[in-house]
Amino acid sequence: MDAFFASVEQASKPSLRGKAVVVGGLGPRGVVATASYEARVFGVHSAMPMGQARRLAPNAAYLVPRFGFYRSISEQVMRLLGALSPLVEPLSLDEAFVDLEAGGAAWDAESARLAGTKLRADIRAVTGLTGSVGLAASKMLAKIASEEAKPDGLVLIPPGTERDLLAPMPVRTLPGVGPATGDHLRRAGITTVGELAEAGEDELVRLLGKAHGHALYAMALARDERPVVAEREAKSVSVEDTYDVDIHDRVRVGVEVRRLADRCVRRLRGSGLSGRTIVLKVRRYDFSTLTRSETLRGPTDDPAVVREAAARLLDSVDTTGGVRLLGVGVSGLADYTQEDLFAQAAGERADEHAEEPDAEPVEERQEPPAERRWPSGHDVRHADYGHGWVQGSGLGRVTVRFETPGSAPGRVRTFPVDDPDLEPADPLPLVPAGPRRPGDAGQGAPDAGGPVGPAEVTSRPG
Repeated sequence: MDAFFASVEQASKPSLRGKAVVVGGLGPRGVVATASYEARVFGVHSAMPMGQARRLAPNAAYLVPRFGFYRSISEQVMRLLGALSPLVEPLSLDEAFVDLEAGGAAWDAESARLAGTKLRADIRAVTGLTGSVGLAASKMLAKIASEEAKPDGLVLIPPGTERDLLAPMPVRTLPGVGPATGDHLRRAGITTVGELAEAGEDELVRLLGKAHGHALYAMALARDERPVVAEREAKSVSVEDTYDVDIHDRVRVGVEVRRLADRCVRRLRGSGLSGRTIVLKVRRYDFSTLTRSETLRGPTDDPAVVREAAARLLDSVDTTGGVRLLGVGVSGLADYTQEDLFAQAAGERADEHAEEPDAEPVEERQEPPAERRWPSGHDVRHADYGHGWVQGSGLGRVTVRFETPGSAPGRVRTFPVDDPDLEPADPLPLVPAGPRRPGDAGQGAPDAGGPVGPAEVTSRPG
């Protein structure tokens, strides 16, 4: 999908169509998740610190992600891919590999191109969004082709041309070549894929080690035998938050850990899973990161069990000096729960208290009511003005633009943050097959005849 999160926001919000949109964490330590093509003109890109993005594009719209909504649209796209083949390998919400041959959707270059063209049309008809398709004989080449196709295009790599295509490309084009490996190769005089192939396998093994050297040499020769894998089993489910200001209050840290544990369990249950091992992650003020884990006697998806295990793990961590990030995860996943696990734990606690009859009851701490939060970009509904989205909030006020995916750009109004007539709302469906938006009208590289193999749909730049 093309600039997926940002494109969804533009499709949802008529006033943002054709304008620079940046989606990500908006705090001082936030990072960019996705930038629209209009924002990329200013140099904004994914994984960039949000502060840097604001300096580059101060007039862009900066929005908090709506992951639940993105996931629902992703499911629509994945169903279209599933109609093409039983072998669909999702890589994220917005990209996947598809083995067209396995599903009989393509058997030669022309049928592959037709399948890719129809897929792009179907995605637009169902979601109103655009996607780019790369077609090639391997996963690596299909991904490279899809990047060449962006935005809103299709590229098919002809058989026998793979090495000529790769040769002039930078070494960073290949998967597994990050900044450190790229710099190491550059110091050895290797900057292109063609130079990698010319260096030879022995030289690459000497420079990078056996495993990495072998793998890179094979990729430089356009060899990639990895199959499309339909189901990739999740190894863990986790959530984490980075805080704008370090947390020093130990009670607040405990409250945040409990909140994260509840979020983690909601995600766990949403996937129909349970787990045996509870993991706590703490990044302290000095950037040192600690992890602690506890393995239960059986899998659980009970929030009370996960909360209590996370709290026990927190007891073993020194948070003196402040905490900048907290995370709670569950691993050792299973698709069932041990129903009596919590009951057993409760029974053990009852036995412990029975041995201490004189123990004083602990008075629960009463938390003051929190001010209502209105994340920028999220949906709201007003009793008088209808559906809208939050443009911003602060100083006790919240500014809302009232518009819907199918309306004209709407008016802006401001309310007190505790206005009883204003409440959070669910996102409205996108309008299918809407008009093309500026920045999404590119056609990528020209189509070409080529092999039948995996297709790759992606939004992330190389």
